[in-house]
Amino acid sequence: MSKKVIQPEDYRFVVFADEAADFSFLTRSTAKSDETIKWEDGNEYPLIKVQISSASHPFFTGEEKIIDTEGRVDRFKARAERAAKLREALGNKAKKAQKEADKKAEKSETEK
Repeated sequence: MSKKVIQPEDYRFVVFADEAADFSFLTRSTAKSDETIKWEDGNEYPLIKVQISSASHPFFTGEEKIIDTEGRVDRFKARAERAAKLREALGNKAKKAQKEADKKAEKSETEK
């Protein structure tokens, strides 16, 4: 019984190019491409165009966007405030109902 070959057979040098950042690099890959490019060493290699790379990604360039946490915090505080007002209103309603019940109980006791 022979071992199955699991390594890719088309592992070769490929140039990845981030055209937005005018950045490219040569590495080994199995990625397929119909385009080729002449590299700095004078050889021609398959070309893979990428939309984003370490040269253009905000994390690596230090231009990371700040997440709008203020809006979230404000919405949370507004929700908490509405809940507190509702609790207070329900508490006042319960107190009012209790007072009315007490008045009715007093009135029925005085009538006896």
